[in-house]
Amino acid sequence: MLHLSRLTSLALAIAIVIGAPLAQAAEKTAPATPAAGAPAKTNAAAKPPLPLDELRTFAEVMDRVKAAYVEPVDDKTLLENAIKGMLSNLDPHSAYLGPEDFQELQESTSGEFGGLGIEVGVEDGFVKVVSPIDDTPASKAGIEAGDLIVKINGTPTQGQNMQEAVDKMRGKIGEKITLTLVRDGGTPFDVTLARATIQVKSVKAQMLENGYGYIRITQFQVKTGDEVGKALAKFRKDNGKKMSGLILDLRNNPGGVLQSAVQVADHFLTKGLIVYTKGRIANSELRFSADPADASEGVPLVVLINGGSASASEIVAGALQDQKRGILMGTDTFGKGSVQTVLPLNNDRALKITTALYYTPNGRSIQAQGINPDIVVRRAKVTNEADGENYKEADLLGHLGNGNGGADKPTVKSGAAAKARPQDDDFQLSQALSLLKGLSITRGN
Repeated sequence: MLHLSRLTSLALAIAIVIGAPLAQAAEKTAPATPAAGAPAKTNAAAKPPLPLDELRTFAEVMDRVKAAYVEPVDDKTLLENAIKGMLSNLDPHSAYLGPEDFQELQESTSGEFGGLGIEVGVEDGFVKVVSPIDDTPASKAGIEAGDLIVKINGTPTQGQNMQEAVDKMRGKIGEKITLTLVRDGGTPFDVTLARATIQVKSVKAQMLENGYGYIRITQFQVKTGDEVGKALAKFRKDNGKKMSGLILDLRNNPGGVLQSAVQVADHFLTKGLIVYTKGRIANSELRFSADPADASEGVPLVVLINGGSASASEIVAGALQDQKRGILMGTDTFGKGSVQTVLPLNNDRALKITTALYYTPNGRSIQAQGINPDIVVRRAKVTNEADGENYKEADLLGHLGNGNGGADKPTVKSGAAAKARPQDDDFQLSQALSLLKGLSITRGN
């Protein structure tokens, strides 16, 4: 039988763990000090009583597991697992983060980590360099795309998955690491590098055709809003005039930082609400509105979305759709309309807990529904067929000249293959570009 003292100490410990975040929130919403002579309400009176029966059950289960489980389990492991279960059963996005998970979350949202600057993949069981990132230890050491990483600090990589290899190459800044590489099937050679701070850009921008720009956001990091602003400024500078159209690609973007989503949407909006959130505690009630500045200069906009567009991506897409600022094209989005707050704990741990739902300017909740595109365009495989041997009037012997004196335009013989463009193998992207061209023609741009 359990002793009462053990039950009491366990109950007290659990109450402290659970109550800490709630107490912090209560400090922000504490009522005003009562007037002189008014009876003061104690915290104990305001809080509901502890569920002693459930706490007794918890303590009993913990003791039974310790006594009867096939292998010994320490108190720390059991309590951490209990906390994980407590969070994971709230909703799919609330979680208890251990030191490694917390660090990984911080890296993914900041876009900075200690590493070598190599994008890798797996080919035939070997880790392969997809691309070295510019101005990183990898690029400075001469590592090239296509190199096979056969060893990391003397340990063979064959059979390892990509994540295992990445984890070994990331680590403490300034620490040295030796990679054994094979290039073009030649003799293995070693390269020793020192880890440095790697900054991963979440925005990729380029011109698809003259006057038509393309911005791809892979996830919403802390600096994503600034990166989109710089991309728009570069488009203006390089194009020399107002652009004819722009494509914002949010496909397979899992989301990220709420503030960055607001900043990105604000680059395309000049007024009105972007998003608002509603939750149970006071500081979860937020409203974000657009600034009058227009970094995009009102350029016609198509936003690509799909089932992998979630959370912050849906905030941007929903704002642009409700404000009639852009045309959404693709397929339905994921439907994650909740906001998570990260609450740091002791020992480099944290709670990631859902604190609010967000709503589009028109009051739509996206939770478990997603956003429907204005124009449905599903993925499709693009195949290019060779042109047949056709002849034009200008090819015929003795043809008449142009009535206005224009030059003849005979058949142009196909020469070397044209340089591949993103829209050539991406059906949804090519449809978005075609729509922008149509808008440009009908608007007389």
